[in-house]
Amino acid sequence: MAPEAQTGKQPTPALLFDTFNAYQRTQAIKTGIELEVFTAIGEGNTTAKAIAERCGASERGTRILCDFLTIIGFLTKQGNNYELTADSAMFLDKRSPAYMGTVTGFILSPNVMGNFDRLTEAVRNGGSVGTSSVEPENPIWEDFARAMAPMMALPAQLMAQLVDQTKDKNLRVLDIAAGHGLYGIAFARQNPQVEVTALDWPKVLDVAKENAQGAGVSDRYHTKPGSAFDVDYGTGYDLVLLTNFLHHFDKETCETLLRKVHASLADGGRAVALEFVPNDDRVTPPQAAAFSMQMLGGTPSGDAYTFAELERMFQNAGFTRSEMHDLPPTIERVVIGYK
Repeated sequence: MAPEAQTGKQPTPALLFDTFNAYQRTQAIKTGIELEVFTAIGEGNTTAKAIAERCGASERGTRILCDFLTIIGFLTKQGNNYELTADSAMFLDKRSPAYMGTVTGFILSPNVMGNFDRLTEAVRNGGSVGTSSVEPENPIWEDFARAMAPMMALPAQLMAQLVDQTKDKNLRVLDIAAGHGLYGIAFARQNPQVEVTALDWPKVLDVAKENAQGAGVSDRYHTKPGSAFDVDYGTGYDLVLLTNFLHHFDKETCETLLRKVHASLADGGRAVALEFVPNDDRVTPPQAAAFSMQMLGGTPSGDAYTFAELERMFQNAGFTRSEMHDLPPTIERVVIGYK
C-alpha cells in the first residue's frame, strides 16, 4: 500500500526541508541575542530601522533577521512593527531577571556542538567519539557553571520547595557535581538551618562560592574539591543532591555512585535526583526524551533514563523506595530515593 493511502496525506518534503535548514534557527536566535535585538524591542524600538540603529546593524539584515525570528515564533509582527512574545520578553530581554541569553555560551559552544559533526560515528560507536563531557576536570564545566545558572534558578527554587516543605529542620546537604551551586544554595536560602557541602572540580567550585556569597549563605556553604567517584563524602547527610548528573553515565556507573551516596546518608536520609525523564515509550514528553541525543553526542554511555530504570538503579544501590515528581513549568522531573 502506498504511504499516502496509509496516512490519508499527500507526502510533502516540508519537514525534511525545515530540518535540513534547522541550523539557521540556532544561528538566528544566537545572533538575535548577540545583537541584543530582543532587548532593543523591549525598550520600544519596534521597526527594523529603529532596531538596527539600536543594535549597530544594517536595516536590511535586521529586517530579514526579525522576520525570520517572527516565523520561528520568537517575535510577532503587525505592519512594520515587531513585538516580543511572552517567552522572549521573559527570557531574552536582558532587562528581565529571568534572562537566559548566557545559556548559548555553553549549549552552542564549539565543544558541545562539535560533537554533533561526528554524530554518524557516535551512532555506530554507541557513544561520543569527540570530546567527552565527563573527562576529569574538563574546562567546559566552568563554562557551564557561569553560562547555565540563569536556566537553573527556577528549577533550583522549585526543587528546594518540593523537598524541604517545612523549612524548619536542621539539614546537612551534600550537593554532588554542584556546578554553579544554585541547587544547594536554594535550600540554604529558604531554610536558615541548612548547611551545604558542594562537591565539584576546584575551578567550578570557585563559581559556586561566588554565587553562595551573592546569595548571602557563604557562612553555611562548604566545599569538597575533586571527583564525585573518588572524594570521601563523609557521613550523616540528610539530603544528597544529584542534579543533572546521572544521565552522563551508564547504569552500572550510576549504581556505583548511588551506593556511595547511600552510605553517606543518615538513617531516613534522601537522595534527590533532577533528571530529564522520558516516559516508558522513550519518545514522550519530547524535550525530555530528546535529551538522549545530547548524551549520545556528548558522552561515552550516558542516557535519559525512564523512571523505571532510575527506580531500579536506586533499588540496586540499597534504597528502600523511590518516587518521582513533576516540576512544572520545567521539563525535568525529581526522583527521590529513601534510605
